[in-house]
Amino acid sequence: MRSFSPLRYLIWLAISVLIFFIGTWVWVAEMPLAYLDPEYPSWLAKRQMLGQCDLGDVLVVGDSRAAVNIVPALLDVKTTNLAVGGGQAIEAYVAVRRALACPVTPRRVIVSLNAGHFVKPDLFWERSVRFGFLDREELSDVLRTAQSLGDRSVLAPHHDDGLAPMVRGFLYSVRFPSLYFNGVLKGGVFLRLWQNEESLEAGLASRGQYFFGTDPGSSAVAAEGGLRRFTPLPVQDYYFGRMLALLAARDIPVDFISMPLNQSTHAQVLPSVEHDYGAYLARYAARFGNFTIVGKVMPDWPDRYFGDAFAHLNPGGAALYSAGFGACLRARLDGRAGDCEIGWSAEKLASQAP
Repeated sequence: MRSFSPLRYLIWLAISVLIFFIGTWVWVAEMPLAYLDPEYPSWLAKRQMLGQCDLGDVLVVGDSRAAVNIVPALLDVKTTNLAVGGGQAIEAYVAVRRALACPVTPRRVIVSLNAGHFVKPDLFWERSVRFGFLDREELSDVLRTAQSLGDRSVLAPHHDDGLAPMVRGFLYSVRFPSLYFNGVLKGGVFLRLWQNEESLEAGLASRGQYFFGTDPGSSAVAAEGGLRRFTPLPVQDYYFGRMLALLAARDIPVDFISMPLNQSTHAQVLPSVEHDYGAYLARYAARFGNFTIVGKVMPDWPDRYFGDAFAHLNPGGAALYSAGFGACLRARLDGRAGDCEIGWSAEKLASQAP
């Protein structure tokens, strides 16, 4: 009978732990649909359309309000909605840069970023990096730029893990298991797989449009109601200008369209914030001849058309908005309008039946 060997035991234990760790790493890297947040499939759908250069005539980039409010299925021109939840100028730039590398580029680009997404950090690490929307080269470019500008708004996640930004970025790019462990537990290891697969199919079918809140109205005050000033973050300003420069070099028309706020929020917006936001955009319009501000910079709609506390339109509101947007878009594509009101005015909407 063999005698017990502590060394042999430790070796086999180490081998077992290593095999388990490698297996876990492979699972985390290859099966993100099985455990990542329910919003991940919507981001993946947009990445896949970009990767396949399946874009159409009109490209939409921006934040979650644009992702909700512009419904490509209701438009008479092939449109791809690449706006994302928490999207800022960085994500818009990345989407546009990739789109311009396609054999056939969009005829027109729609940009929509609310004022708060210029002045405050959002979900860069928690969504854009974690979901793999930026590749390793793009992430390195953003981190180097932020460091050179002295802008720390994107250099650390909301809950700092103590890692240097470049190290953290590399670990996210290879889906190092410890960074995803909490998500794996919350997702029950694989229990989100079937729902996420269905959401991915829905995101591809809708050409990138998806909903957040669907309540039959909201009087909650969104982020703009709490802004005290409009001072763009240096890194967001840099990528906004860089995106517009790319499009100007290709002579592609760009329309900046602000999504509507509910009237409860609009009533709380400081006039100075609205003025400075508009003046900021106007400076870029003066700099780039292909860039046009369409409509008001902070339009307002009745509260009943909103589905949550973040000023996302509900399905009925999004359908109405897309109807007005589609008419204006067609006019601009046909060269029949220098400017037009996107959607319907709050006054006209107020007269409609609930």
